[in-house]
Amino acid sequence: MTGGAAPRARLIRIVPGKPPELVVYDRTSNCPYHPSRPARLPLRLPARSLRARELDERLAEGDRRQGLVLYRTNCPLCDACIPLRLDVERFRLHRTHRRILRRGDQELTVSLGEPMLDSHRVQLYNKHKRERGLAEEGPGIDADGYRSFLVETCCDTFELRIFRGNELIGVSIVDRGFSSLSAVYTYYDPDHQSLSIGTYAILKQLELCRTWKMRYLYLGLYVVGARTMAYKAQFLPHQQRRNGAWVDVEHPE
Repeated sequence: MTGGAAPRARLIRIVPGKPPELVVYDRTSNCPYHPSRPARLPLRLPARSLRARELDERLAEGDRRQGLVLYRTNCPLCDACIPLRLDVERFRLHRTHRRILRRGDQELTVSLGEPMLDSHRVQLYNKHKRERGLAEEGPGIDADGYRSFLVETCCDTFELRIFRGNELIGVSIVDRGFSSLSAVYTYYDPDHQSLSIGTYAILKQLELCRTWKMRYLYLGLYVVGARTMAYKAQFLPHQQRRNGAWVDVEHPE
């Protein structure tokens, strides 16, 4: 037996719950919204797929999903990322929303289906990221990256597809719980941005909530001052999760 210290065993962190979750990644990185601050988003892999009510519970606690894993921000120096949701019973369409919905319903069609992977979706995703200034330099996401981000899932997930004529111009990935929907990610062809497709997709998800008698639509994280998230704050009234509780927000910040 050779001398020297024995190698340290790798620590495995399991988060108890129903189902339990395995922490598969937990390191600090540079924050994309505040580059001078460290970001920490531990990634948790459920032991099995989440049932509808289990997804509701996690969303209510501030969780988000990416691929097979769940996460919740736990940054050491910052709490700028705020979970945001709409209470479907209280939310009312504003004049701008009614205009966007009316025009969209005239020029667009919507269908639902399972999340899919094909070359058109990958190209459309990359075009959206690149032309809206959301992507770093490089070739963009490939098929494997798209699959792991938007197709693989640990819960009931569907794809809301937006067409103009026969052309697929927008996709929303949406998680479905028992009493809530969660907008995971939406991308669209910037050539059609005059139709406000991102807002239109949210309005169609609200319609689904009402049709399926669901209480909440989760819109993900909101960061004050982040240009790409400003549209979320325009949906009023809404609720923000602050200090472990959901707080009503009636007016623009």
